[in-house]
Amino acid sequence: MTRFALQFGQTQPGLVFVERMSVYGVCARGEREIAIVRIGRDAPFEYDLPGGGIEHDEDEAGALIREFSEETGLTVWPNRIIGRAGQYWINKGEPRNSLSTFYEVELSASDGDPTEPDHKLVWMAPSEAALIVRHESHAWAILHWIRARRAAPR
Repeated sequence: MTRFALQFGQTQPGLVFVERMSVYGVCARGEREIAIVRIGRDAPFEYDLPGGGIEHDEDEAGALIREFSEETGLTVWPNRIIGRAGQYWINKGEPRNSLSTFYEVELSASDGDPTEPDHKLVWMAPSEAALIVRHESHAWAILHWIRARRAAPR
């Protein structure tokens, strides 16, 4: 199995975790909010950074743009890589190791609606988002993004 320098989650004995290349983005609206996807039709909901799996015919940027549009209705452009991390988890009964690249993205347009029926765009404070997202790797990416923004010259 491929491993990234940062690996989150736990394997379980007897399960084979299939690797899946993925890409996610941190999209800011102003200085106080980022885009988060709320997943589910009814509570309890799950929360993720927008993004997902990279298809065989896509590069990271193309997959990120597609996933943002499908999950949030937003049009974005990747600006810079925040980092890379793996996440062991079980998705609908399937053990996975999501090998994810996290990007800071620029919001280009917000004129659409999600095409995935159980996904809803919510805007929240980055600190709140880091506490509510279901994957440790997503929380790490949000915190890493916050720290990089604070360190950047103004």
